[in-house]
Amino acid sequence: MDSTPVYARGKGKKGKKGGGGNETFEIIKTIVFALLIALVLRIFLFQPFTIPSASMEPNLYEGDYIVVSKWSYGYSKHSIPFSPPLFEGRIFGQSPKRGDIVVFKLPRDNKTDYIKRVIGLPGDKVQMINNVLHINGQPVKDVVVSEADLTNMYGMPLIQARETTPEGRSFTVQDFGPGNDLDDTVEFEVPAGHYFMMGDNRDNSQDSRMDASSGVGMVPAENLVGKAEIILFSWEPGASLWNPVSWFSKVRPSRFFNVLQ
Repeated sequence: MDSTPVYARGKGKKGKKGGGGNETFEIIKTIVFALLIALVLRIFLFQPFTIPSASMEPNLYEGDYIVVSKWSYGYSKHSIPFSPPLFEGRIFGQSPKRGDIVVFKLPRDNKTDYIKRVIGLPGDKVQMINNVLHINGQPVKDVVVSEADLTNMYGMPLIQARETTPEGRSFTVQDFGPGNDLDDTVEFEVPAGHYFMMGDNRDNSQDSRMDASSGVGMVPAENLVGKAEIILFSWEPGASLWNPVSWFSKVRPSRFFNVLQ
């Protein structure tokens, strides 16, 4: 392929000016085309997110970079950057399943991205009793898998348990043991078209157990952004692109490409 610049084949100043203009136009066109492709992928297929807190430990850590599938639940205005009011509701979607890890827009401002696990479906009744999750009046099976020598980043002791939903789906959750504020709640009834979300780090999560004014409340289906699928990359808090030393000392390669359950 001839890679010689167009303007080099002309004569005099006129040829150079015209060729340079064509080359600049081609560069701009390529950039615009690439940006359009990236925008389409972001809206319809995948979107990356960074985990900013410990509310989904032990399954997602602060500093994890995840990929979210946008097609799993269809599309709403929140699928598009800046949530333009082009249409209401959701189109081309399926409903999330209990146990899915979901990114959604916080209902009280409709712009902050949150990530939690779907616990309650429309029509469900959800309650915490003595630190045990109940769905529709039945305790969710949980088996302690580890409570020895486990602490969080502040040195507080942790208990990890394996919960199994009524549908048979299992995942690990953790808490600080009995006696915490959200260990006992009222019974919540999930309205039609809404979902009840909880963090896997049960005693360190603002979620649907808290009123929408201070926590999350019930999440409308329209606010769903997508389903968390995989951890693409991970490094510990304190790592920085501008500090090359941290690329090696803070990186967590064991978390790369972990599929989320």
